[in-house]
Amino acid sequence: MRKLTLIAAALILATPAFAQSVGEKTGVNSVLGIAPSTQDFVTQAGASDMFEIQSSELVKSQDVDPKIKNFANQMVEAHTKTSSELKSMVDGGQVKATIPTEMSSAQKSMMEDLKGRKGADLGDQYIDDQVSAHKDAVSLFERYAEGGEDPALKAWAGKTLPELKHHLETAQQLDK
Repeated sequence: MRKLTLIAAALILATPAFAQSVGEKTGVNSVLGIAPSTQDFVTQAGASDMFEIQSSELVKSQDVDPKIKNFANQMVEAHTKTSSELKSMVDGGQVKATIPTEMSSAQKSMMEDLKGRKGADLGDQYIDDQVSAHKDAVSLFERYAEGGEDPALKAWAGKTLPELKHHLETAQQLDK
């Protein structure tokens, strides 16, 4: 009986940290407006930048609408910058986290889908993906800027947020 009590106590104490990571993975934290942990934020922000850069590089090299190609150029430039800033904060020891080395499985699937498209079909899907990705990024950055654990990362999220909102608005205009 005592063993069961100790296990239950350990689970209860571990639940907040565990629930946050599970919440980020399932989207529950986003719906509830709960700030991600520092590691969850760094993981998602880093993976998001990778997706933005790789999908935009793909579109830049294809025959798509010039407005979409221009947007892709802007995304490569902007997300290379934010990726570099985040990496610098982590590598410099200012933020205690690990930079992701790959995109999420959902982002990898979206990339594979994009690679199978051409022309206007590619451009349309790319913009749909950009709207979705930037909605997720805006939510992530808003929640961390509001309630994040690390002061330096929290300030950076708040400073970066207006540009992400602008990207979302631009992608939504291109989606019309």
